[in-house]
Amino acid sequence: EVQLVESGGGLVQPGGSLRLSCAASGFAFSTYAMTWVRQGPGKGLEWVSVINSGGVSTSYADSVKGRFTISRDNAKNTLYLQMNSLKPEDTAVYYCAKLKYSDYNSRNRDEFDYWGQGTQVTVSS
Repeated sequence: EVQLVESGGGLVQPGGSLRLSCAASGFAFSTYAMTWVRQGPGKGLEWVSVINSGGVSTSYADSVKGRFTISRDNAKNTLYLQMNSLKPEDTAVYYCAKLKYSDYNSRNRDEFDYWGQGTQVTVSS
């Protein structure tokens, strides 16, 4: 009964900002690493960012580094992705996903076992 529900997507102009949220339930959210992945139109799944269970450690894809910030509020069972300086190439469906463990590394950070329905982000003028 793991559930991950993304929200906050929408249409924004290049250079704009959005904050995505992921409401988690059905598992011990505070004990698992979480990740954001995305899929652009006609493209494969792309890893975006990851955060460990305690929120102490984060990593980002080079394509979003310096523009996106991942965070979590374990008391609210919620994961966030702050997206600034958005570019048209950021257009995608963004998915919140649960990893299988508390920690991550460069080889397991895209190995998730559950994901949500996604939220559409469109960056266009």
